[in-house]
Amino acid sequence: MELERVDIASKRTQTGVDFLPVNPKGNVPVLELDDKDLLTESPAIMQYLADLKPECELAPPNGTMARYRLQEWLGFVNSDLHKGYSPLFNSATPELVRRERQGALSKYYGLLEKLLTTQPWLLGERFSVADAYLFTVTSWAPHAGLDRSRLPAISAFQQRVGERPHVRGALLAEGLLRD
Repeated sequence: MELERVDIASKRTQTGVDFLPVNPKGNVPVLELDDKDLLTESPAIMQYLADLKPECELAPPNGTMARYRLQEWLGFVNSDLHKGYSPLFNSATPELVRRERQGALSKYYGLLEKLLTTQPWLLGERFSVADAYLFTVTSWAPHAGLDRSRLPAISAFQQRVGERPHVRGALLAEGLLRD
């Protein structure tokens, strides 16, 4: 699997390819499969990757209530948290909108703080792709002006995920962590 970065502003890949023919929505991520089919949207990609290696137990089996809970968490992280950050990374966002988004995100993190005080992972005792997604999105908080210092369970969650060997490997590969 190869990583190719995309400049969202210019809609060009790191090798200079126009990204819009790849994904007309203009969004990342996009996963190109072996048969050249493309899969978009984080929740779909994460479930697909988890299903490739069921022995890793990153997603509960299809048809179980636990799988629907996974989809519930992936939907929440995607639509409420991930999309909630977008205006905070745009310098043209009016201050009123910025404060509203920070307030909404703080409310959502308050709910997550309460949950993660009682269990280590979103689905309980087992790490899942929803936890990986939450970790990624939550790592944006300092860059978006969100203070996590009063969220000890969220901070402990971030540390637990960040210490996982595969997560460390991914962060190193993307240049987000130095060894």
